Amino acid sequence: MTSLRTIITSRRAASLLGIGVLALAACSPSATTGGGASDGGGASDGQTATSSDRTEVAALTPRIVLAHDGGVTTIDSADGTELGTAEVEGYVRLNPAGDGRHVALSTADGFTMYDTGLLAQGHGDHFHYYVQDPALTDISVAAPHPGHVVPHAGRTALFADGTGAITLFDPASLADGSLGEVEETSTEDPHHGVAVPLEDGGLLLTQGTEDERSTVQVKDASGAVVAETDDCPGIHGEAAAQPTESGDVISIGCENGPVVYRDGEFHKVAVDQEYQRSGNQKGHPSSPIVLADHKVEKDPAGGIERPTEIALIDTRDATMRTVDLGSPYWFRSLDRGPNGEALVLTYDGELNILDPESGEILHEVPVAAEWTEPEEWQTPGPMMAVADGTAFVVDPASKKITMVDVASGKTYRELELTVEPHEIQVTTGTASGEYTVGHAHDHEDDAHADDEHGSGASDAGGHEGHDHGEEGHDDHDHADEGHDDHDHADEGHEDHGHEDHGHEDHGH
Repeated sequence: MTSLRTIITSRRAASLLGIGVLALAACSPSATTGGGASDGGGASDGQTATSSDRTEVAALTPRIVLAHDGGVTTIDSADGTELGTAEVEGYVRLNPAGDGRHVALSTADGFTMYDTGLLAQGHGDHFHYYVQDPALTDISVAAPHPGHVVPHAGRTALFADGTGAITLFDPASLADGSLGEVEETSTEDPHHGVAVPLEDGGLLLTQGTEDERSTVQVKDASGAVVAETDDCPGIHGEAAAQPTESGDVISIGCENGPVVYRDGEFHKVAVDQEYQRSGNQKGHPSSPIVLADHKVEKDPAGGIERPTEIALIDTRDATMRTVDLGSPYWFRSLDRGPNGEALVLTYDGELNILDPESGEILHEVPVAAEWTEPEEWQTPGPMMAVADGTAFVVDPASKKITMVDVASGKTYRELELTVEPHEIQVTTGTASGEYTVGHAHDHEDDAHADDEHGSGASDAGGHEGHDHGEEGHDDHDHADEGHDDHDHADEGHEDHGHEDHGHEDHGH
């Protein structure tokens, strides 16, 4: 592997305050990217909104981005109004870009940034809020077989499975219409892998080949290997948990039990089974527990294992407990709530909200009709995203989104869809998915109608008092579900479809 070519100054603190994404200049059609990583290819027909198209508003409403056959559609979470549609050829994956405004689209030959048009601009002790039409931008990175997108610690890593190339950039630069200064490095060989930027400027990355992968390394900012393990066969799925005083804590899925990077070393999680795979993981920055799937069949009948147990990985001591939900789930079923709650969407049509420490089920919320995981991971199926204290649950069969307040387990809104989506991302205008200024919510017809919310940052889900610090990576597990590994945000990676279905690792 080559050393990192350029070191970017971290703007993570500014991003978390909603400042890094709030540059005065919006993306412009003529914008170019730094470092030669993007030339607009793959988005040559895309247009980018300019600052003149902006409208100042009193509060922001989260925007729901849906990938479907033919492209990407963005809707307003308040009433389901369609805000814009971008035509994109082929099967499109959605990933958080890391700034709370843009979504990284994985297409046939690379990554292209999609601007959802939400801006929260900090002015000292208060914010100004702006909206503009969503638009496909010219910001793109060529990447054969684009894989995982991982925003963490103020940088976002793009991994190209086809070449092993890793591109890192500061997502705050997207507000200026470019990737800014870019770091470029690569693995020794192409493989379905992942890279996670670290707080100290280093990088956690996988090493392997198209035939096998079992090595996870941590390199410092100079490119020197400072930690390594070879005890992770079939690497897939990663999530960042609550850091320690020593720095980042990252959980990685293997086929013989997970491995945890903590305090500068790798720690193997002991499991009872010879084969145990947690290829889809979701973390939370204030929780030491990582939510993961729990698969124990190396060669499942029909090629798809349908587990009913989920795993709760305790990164503090590298242990794992399981909870049986009594109904199966799939790679798009996992996410985390604003206070670290573990969310699992099961075949019986329920959203299960759990306490990650105890494993206790706090709420069981009916959100969809009974369903079964499709044979092909690319086929639309029930899924969700979490933002602003709300779980946005999609039932593609009924073309419906159900919005659930995670803290109370109450459904407060349903929206009808005009498309049948296969992926979802929700943006709020801030990198962490939370609003640092109180939210003004007017939920006339929902469970929050009687809540008293502070002043004005979001009228979107009515969660002004929630700690929306979730940064999960929608790790679309590309093995279980095409890339069933996700979200990627900053601590999860829902392993989009890179797992057992067709891409040996679905999605990313």
